[in-house]
Amino acid sequence: MNAWERFFWLWEVLFGITFAATTALVLLEGGTTTDKTVAILCLTGVGVTYLVRGRRLIKGPDYEYTPWLFVGVMMLFLAGASLASTTSSFILFLICPVLYMTLTTKTASILTTAAVLMGPAASIIRGGFDQPSLRILLPMTAILIVFSLLAGRYTSQIIDQSKARAALIEQLEASQAEVSRLSREAGMAAERERMAREIHDTLAQGFTSIVTLTQAIESEMDTDPKAARRHLELAARTARENLAEARAMVAAQVPSALAAASLEEALRRQVERLTEEAGIEAAIAIKGPLPSLPMATEVVVLRGAQEALSNIRKHSRATRVSLRLSAMDGGVRLGVTDDGIGFDPAEPTGGFGLAGMRTRANQVGGRVKVESGPGAGTTLELEVPA
Repeated sequence: MNAWERFFWLWEVLFGITFAATTALVLLEGGTTTDKTVAILCLTGVGVTYLVRGRRLIKGPDYEYTPWLFVGVMMLFLAGASLASTTSSFILFLICPVLYMTLTTKTASILTTAAVLMGPAASIIRGGFDQPSLRILLPMTAILIVFSLLAGRYTSQIIDQSKARAALIEQLEASQAEVSRLSREAGMAAERERMAREIHDTLAQGFTSIVTLTQAIESEMDTDPKAARRHLELAARTARENLAEARAMVAAQVPSALAAASLEEALRRQVERLTEEAGIEAAIAIKGPLPSLPMATEVVVLRGAQEALSNIRKHSRATRVSLRLSAMDGGVRLGVTDDGIGFDPAEPTGGFGLAGMRTRANQVGGRVKVESGPGAGTTLELEVPA
């Protein structure tokens, strides 16, 4: 609701007071009963026309057409009241604003001038040109025309500005609603991407380990029961770790590996697990002392190591792996090297792992670098600020 609509009741109060005052002046004016009756009926016609049609035109939406029927009826009632009683001209304080509120400024200005001229015209029709009062009435009419035009234009500008501000507010509210919707969608997309990275880096890798261990158990049950039992224990432990990771994700907690141990210990556990499950010779070297890292940064380092070791297990055919964690200026560097078959980093991998690792690193201001080539092994470096 704009300011004009909020304060419209003040206009209607003014309308009622002016209508009542004009009617009272006509009744108190000297003149014949017939003239007074005609004037009162015409004034009543003006009031009824406004209440029936004028209010809806003013308060309703802008119309593409000019309400000539409404304007014509108003002007006819004004002419009748003016001819019957010159005092009826006080109703112009109502009719002129109504014209500006329902018509274009140009049309309203023309009809306002005509309406103001009805008073002198009626006086001339009733008494001729020899009336002494015309010497005062005509200059006053000219002044009234100028005042009406200026006041009408000002009123039109105020109403137009109020409507424009209301339309602007509606557009801003619609824009805010659209921004809120897009923000919600962006938040949902970001959360889906985060969950996808978490599942890929934890649960999916754990399930892959369980499948690999299960396949080994099947082949060892008859030939090497001792190895089968060892792999069965590893599969059970992996399943428990996966369950702990799933619960941590649901509760939005830190990874279970970091909740129970330091980053260095968690990385050692990942390297030992690679050797136990895949039989790959793996070593870890930590060059300290390491700077203290925020938990979010530690998660990035741990997930990067998990992804690198998972890729080695699934794709590299490596026999030896080394993991290095060292301090650098203002941060920590993680390096993982294998002697596997390598790959061309320029070619798209089609996987989610490296892309997810880079996204995680970017979120904490880090970077990922991969050096590899067919038959030359792979070296991955992850650098994060402290």
